[in-house]
Amino acid sequence: MPRTPTSLLSPADRERLRALRRMKSVCLGALIGLALVFAISFALEAQVTWLQYVRAAAEGGMVGALADWFAVTALFRHPLGLPIPHTAIIPTRKDEIGRSLGEFVETNFLSTDAVRTKLAATPMAERLGTWLAEPEHAARVVQEASGVASGILRALSDDDVQEVLEQLAREHLLEPEWGPAAGAWLERVVAADAHRAAVDLAVDSVATWLDANRAAFDGLVSRRLPSWVPSVAHRFVDETVYREAVGFVQAVQDDPQHPARAAIDGYLDRLAGALQEDPAMIARVEGAKRAVFDSPRVRELAAQAWDAAKTGLLTALGDPHSALRSRAVSAVADIGARLAADPALQHRVDTWLTDAAVAAVGRYRHDIASIIVETVERWDPAETTEKIELMVGRDLQYIRLNGTIVGAIAGLVIFTVAHALIPVG
Repeated sequence: MPRTPTSLLSPADRERLRALRRMKSVCLGALIGLALVFAISFALEAQVTWLQYVRAAAEGGMVGALADWFAVTALFRHPLGLPIPHTAIIPTRKDEIGRSLGEFVETNFLSTDAVRTKLAATPMAERLGTWLAEPEHAARVVQEASGVASGILRALSDDDVQEVLEQLAREHLLEPEWGPAAGAWLERVVAADAHRAAVDLAVDSVATWLDANRAAFDGLVSRRLPSWVPSVAHRFVDETVYREAVGFVQAVQDDPQHPARAAIDGYLDRLAGALQEDPAMIARVEGAKRAVFDSPRVRELAAQAWDAAKTGLLTALGDPHSALRSRAVSAVADIGARLAADPALQHRVDTWLTDAAVAAVGRYRHDIASIIVETVERWDPAETTEKIELMVGRDLQYIRLNGTIVGAIAGLVIFTVAHALIPVG
């Protein structure tokens, strides 16, 4: 004892081993001492009568010491190497002990009532909130979460992610028809007159362009006139067209009820109806949609967007001073402060955690307990015996010592009573 080299034992196990050896030496010393006392008193009791009592006490002490040595040893191995029945109980019944221990833990520690009672008496949310409210604790949580997130991002296959995103986009974005939804949305916008700002912006943009691009009208119409028309007439025509365009746009800007605005309203209203009811229009929208999203260039842009997002996230997660990490630390600390100060929130969180834990234990407690059973089954019998003896062996040696003492007292009492009741002739 032990089979494991001392150098491989943990410091705690090495200390347990020293304590166990000390107690074994004490018990063995007591047995040897009683044997010497017995031998001397047995040899001299004829000359010194009272040594009979000493001999009886020593004899009883040796019997008690040997009996308890046998009982303690039988737990871990065969006494003297003899295959006596019902000895070496731990190595021979290791698996049964593991099953019994697993059943005990499952029944008494993993019951839903025990878990609920314990968690209900524990202010989990308040303690968690107080801990998270400390900036260094919040930073630690964010640091650990950033490490996990970075590991997940690095482990993800870019091709797999893009395939998943494409499948999700097709299922939820491309397969549904856009026309009816867009038509219904446009109809609500027109009905609420919410498109006015967009029309005003468009008209103002046209007016700004006209003001900055007068030269664009030179020859716009006059180049289509016959060659025999004088150049003065050419300039007059171009100037007239420009003025009319500017005047028209100015009129639209100034008059909220301008016919052009009404024409736009009518067009948008008809477009909304066509998008919802006209099969040809719906088909055109679907064709345009698929032409855009099936384009290799669009797929390439999506891949580039994912690469950029992934690189940016990894950089931000890896930098303790990044805006993402800083905001995450602040958010975690704020959550902690709320948890620590809000009793209603604490009650909700505690209730949620308790219900979740009880549900998990109720569903998986057998699986949890089976960890004990499977772990013990995998242990080598000798290793199991060694582990248990290191843990409880020192205390069991007190049984041997107590047996020695109790045996000596019992031997003395029995001899004294017998000597008193049955006089020796």
